[in-house]
Amino acid sequence: MKVVCLWSGGKDSCFAFYKAKQEGHTIAHLFNFVDAEKQGSLSHGLTGRTIRKQAAMVDAPFSQITMPRENYRGNFKALINEWKAKKAVEAIVFGDIYLQEHRDWIDSVCSEIGVIPIMPLWGQNTATLITEFIDAGFKAFVVSVRADVLGKEWLGREIDSKFVEELKAMGGIDLCGESGEYHTFVCDGPVFRRPVKFGLGKKTLQDNRWFLELT
Repeated sequence: MKVVCLWSGGKDSCFAFYKAKQEGHTIAHLFNFVDAEKQGSLSHGLTGRTIRKQAAMVDAPFSQITMPRENYRGNFKALINEWKAKKAVEAIVFGDIYLQEHRDWIDSVCSEIGVIPIMPLWGQNTATLITEFIDAGFKAFVVSVRADVLGKEWLGREIDSKFVEELKAMGGIDLCGESGEYHTFVCDGPVFRRPVKFGLGKKTLQDNRWFLELT
């Protein structure tokens, strides 16, 4: 099946893309959406430039699209309809795991535009998923955390077995950060031609979230 994948720069969208490839789907394109005003990621606090450099190391065509928060749904549908017409895209790959309100939105929008939602991570145990992600050879780092859940000292931490065990010991935190406890930046793994080189910059607090600048 010919598909497009949504790409945030984080582990879930990356892992969903990887699994879609493993399932034999043809990846027509990766789409990354950035804020119209800040020109940064809509969810992870990453700059558009950082995500472009990351995507340049990934073996798939990529586009970064400025997406206004107003009428996001309408703009999203227009984009996919365009790709249905010119590239015969049949499905969209999403990295969601269990939030039902997200699933409801996805099912509704995909139904309206006549494409199939592919959700390789949906309904899986998050402890199993994060272990599978690590064991597959992906390398990711924490770039954003909820300040009411994790402190700024978690910024820059690598997603490895030690990280997972520490989260387990704390309790009450989803191991994949599905409720926004943390967000990540993936810099290497089986879908990358070579690792993404980057440095760690300043840490800033905004709207109850700590963000790590990547340089």
